[in-house]
Amino acid sequence: MAKEKKLVEAITSMEEDFAQWYTDVVKKAELIDYSSVRGCMILRPGGYSIWENIQKELDRRFKETGVENVYMPMFIPESLLQKEKDHVEGFAPEVAWVTHGGLEPLQERMCVRPTSETLFCDHYANIIQSYRDLPKVYNQWCSVVRWEKTTRPFLRSVEFLWQEGHTAHATAEEAEERTIQMLNLYADFCEEVLAIPMIRGKKTDKEKFAGAKDTYTIEALMHDGKALQSGTSHNFGDGFAHAFDIQYTDKDNKLQYVHQTSWGMTTRLIGAIIMVHGDNSGLVLPPRIAPTQVMIVPIAQHKEGVLEKAAELRERLGAFRVKVDDTDKSPGWKFSEQEMRGIPVRIEIGPKDIEENQAVIVRRDTREKLIVSLDNLAEKVGEILDTMQREMLERARIHRDAHTYQATNFEEFKEAVATKPGFVKAMWCGDQACEDKIKEETGATSRCMPFKQEEIADTCICCGKKAKSMVYWGKAY
Repeated sequence: MAKEKKLVEAITSMEEDFAQWYTDVVKKAELIDYSSVRGCMILRPGGYSIWENIQKELDRRFKETGVENVYMPMFIPESLLQKEKDHVEGFAPEVAWVTHGGLEPLQERMCVRPTSETLFCDHYANIIQSYRDLPKVYNQWCSVVRWEKTTRPFLRSVEFLWQEGHTAHATAEEAEERTIQMLNLYADFCEEVLAIPMIRGKKTDKEKFAGAKDTYTIEALMHDGKALQSGTSHNFGDGFAHAFDIQYTDKDNKLQYVHQTSWGMTTRLIGAIIMVHGDNSGLVLPPRIAPTQVMIVPIAQHKEGVLEKAAELRERLGAFRVKVDDTDKSPGWKFSEQEMRGIPVRIEIGPKDIEENQAVIVRRDTREKLIVSLDNLAEKVGEILDTMQREMLERARIHRDAHTYQATNFEEFKEAVATKPGFVKAMWCGDQACEDKIKEETGATSRCMPFKQEEIADTCICCGKKAKSMVYWGKAY
């Protein structure tokens, strides 16, 4: 009993200490464990299964747009990394280097991939000769290593899992179209599957990816009012093509440089799910991403026919991801454990329920209880899961909008950032000096220039000069 009591201890409330609440959830919901390698986490089955569902759904959506999966080496020779100046400078502080092979020093050191642009470019230079070879629309699922000084599970770690798409096109227009297409695919996925509303927009030059012509982003707001960059899509133009000599012969038999894109999402999304939907009892998983959508809990399972009925219901609910908790723990302990793990729907079935041909359904998000006839159980479960998915997105959108503010002068802006956690919409002149000053004085960074522009004022929030863009600002993970 002592062990059971410890397992269901209350986690730190998010109101008391959000960072500790987050750490408690990822540990007690058994999503991760800390490894003996600094900054690297062990993805336990509970965490990895969420990533598998993300991967499965994203991969399906990718392939519908013509994407093919490949796999590149994990090592990049230093000479290859040095070919694109801006790119290597952007990643230099985070690169992990391999200097020995066995006991022998390497003639040329190699980095463990922080990203794979250079490898894809080297490959494209070998396989692209004619316009008939284009477009190349590749993606790989892999891990990357970035030597982060400060780490936090899912949000920032030395090694993490992701997908990285790399494409090559004949024209600038095709590359831009693919860049925006993938950003919208990401945003739609987050909203439809993860129930997380996104702001879609363009990064400032300061915040864009190293070596990119333009970077587009989707930004989400966490429960504590901090922003989280949740996916990015980059238009490289022909910069990498010139650096790596990726040319093709066009229809007029003239040599042209390709235009490239890159786009990626990571296990950081699991952190977003936790921080957008979680509560003081643990995880709250959107039904479409939950590894287990329905948990059947037999009540008084030692009595005749109860376990058999639970197994029968599991078969009847075969259209969903469903399990039976037939362990010998108490029902109350099972309820708490399943709440901690964020399982969307719990079904309770006991001797009295069997007599009356009914079951009790409990929603994880609202804790609403419904008594449902076994005759239409599957139909009702489907309705509840759909309603949960829709309402979780709507609650997250309401929260985001309620924590999005406007400022028309610098004093308003500073007060909003200091006292109102969330996004602050304000105008900007386009000068990096103002962007730097805003960050220095408030700690807020530019999150994106949204596609849907608003003219809040005529002048820049910082310098008072004519404004060029409305920007979402905020403190971020």
